[in-house]
Amino acid sequence: MSGQVRLKHQLIAAELAADIRAGRLRHGERLPGEHALATRFAVSRNTVRLALSELGDQGLIATHSGKGSFVDFDGRSLDDRAGWSHALAAQGVRTEVSVVRLDLVEDPELAERIGLDDVEFVAVDRVRKLVGAAPISFERSRVPAIGELRRLPEIGLGQRSLFEVLRSVGLVVECGEQWAALHQLLPDEARMLDRAPGSSVLRTRRLGRTFAGEFVEHVDSLLDPDRFQLHQSFGGDR
Repeated sequence: MSGQVRLKHQLIAAELAADIRAGRLRHGERLPGEHALATRFAVSRNTVRLALSELGDQGLIATHSGKGSFVDFDGRSLDDRAGWSHALAAQGVRTEVSVVRLDLVEDPELAERIGLDDVEFVAVDRVRKLVGAAPISFERSRVPAIGELRRLPEIGLGQRSLFEVLRSVGLVVECGEQWAALHQLLPDEARMLDRAPGSSVLRTRRLGRTFAGEFVEHVDSLLDPDRFQLHQSFGGDR
């Protein structure tokens, strides 16, 4: 299937997904039936079923036999200061994570950017999926190569999250900065996310520090735009 030419059911899924994410179709609301959707989009009911299946794979709807399809996306905000695992788990979203890289690396450019003399980091790259579904993120973390952290490539994370490992050595993100931009996937990145090379995703870069300014973690995340959105608020009391 071409990564640039979208099929009819993908176009229908994209339009319905936009309605769901914008709140025009609200959490718990029943979607129109297959016949009504087929009439609306001038397609066959089989095409509608494929579109609904795609929305289900994206976690936006849930289909119940004999009852119909219902919006399963509620637009809840995620606090990712403790990492995506904790942010998603706090909302009741079950994920499974595969560590695809755990190495000692040298990155002079990153060290200079965040003001460190030491150019060595522990690289922890992970692919995150919803349980039984397609990948939703590819996260590349860099943490200090100090103390027990330096041994991570030898001993692994075990059953602990990276947040728990960092906390065990006294490193907890308490402040920092985050950037977000649109990103077109390179071939290796596309393979990790099971998407077509060149397709667009949301890229965030997060630099976390302790209140004392000690470096904790730099995370470069590639996020499925059907799952993640950037929301900012501003203004308030003067």
